Amino acid sequence: MFVAASSACFPDLPLENALERLADLEYTNVEITLHETGGNVKPSEVAADLEWAVRRCRQTHRLTTIAYSIEIDAPHEEEYYTQFAACCKLAKATKVVTLVVRSGELGTPFNAEIERLRRLVAIASAESALVGLLTETGRMTQDPDTAVVLCDNVKGLHLTLDPSHYIWGPHKGGGYEHVMRYTCHLRLRDTTKEKFQVRVGQGQVEYGRLVTQLNKFNYTRALCVDMPPLPEADQNAEMRKMRLLLESLL
Repeated sequence: MFVAASSACFPDLPLENALERLADLEYTNVEITLHETGGNVKPSEVAADLEWAVRRCRQTHRLTTIAYSIEIDAPHEEEYYTQFAACCKLAKATKVVTLVVRSGELGTPFNAEIERLRRLVAIASAESALVGLLTETGRMTQDPDTAVVLCDNVKGLHLTLDPSHYIWGPHKGGGYEHVMRYTCHLRLRDTTKEKFQVRVGQGQVEYGRLVTQLNKFNYTRALCVDMPPLPEADQNAEMRKMRLLLESLL
């Protein structure tokens, strides 16, 4: 395992400045956001000019890009898949394997979600990439059992485990170790049952236990810090504290 951080930890900075800040804080690995709204690079931009996107995403200030977070807002279904395919080509060109995507919203027909995920996995596999479906409150993966069933039904599908959603969300601290056999990426912050994000050290995330559980499933990938700024906290200090905490466990 190794420590990484999301560029989303500095949402108000352009990509170049966010990467420079992470490097200054002694992070060496980064997850970059490819979000149509509020991201570093828009999926529509990737589809429109792949070479430009590759050049932009290679300028990483000595950081190694270990994942892309993809959120597409396309007007038509086929355009959605076209933009996703372009993001997969970007991943291959920049030697990134893990692609984080969101699951369908609650109420999405199960079979429709299965078909969507199968198509995403097929597109990603053609470019040697993995799809890591995010575990997230308000989405189909907010229940760990459903997250596992989705993976059972879509060959090659993996999960991006965000434990905060299983501590703070409707699951409220119930067990979720069974999702770890499918986990290809991990997002971390500190959380309580009452508040999604709190200052580092004030929450209920048992980082050491989490690392031990992941070791049982031979997890060797990123422990990725994903902490947007809190109004009452010094973001640089919080990011440094989290890096030191995670590195102490490895």
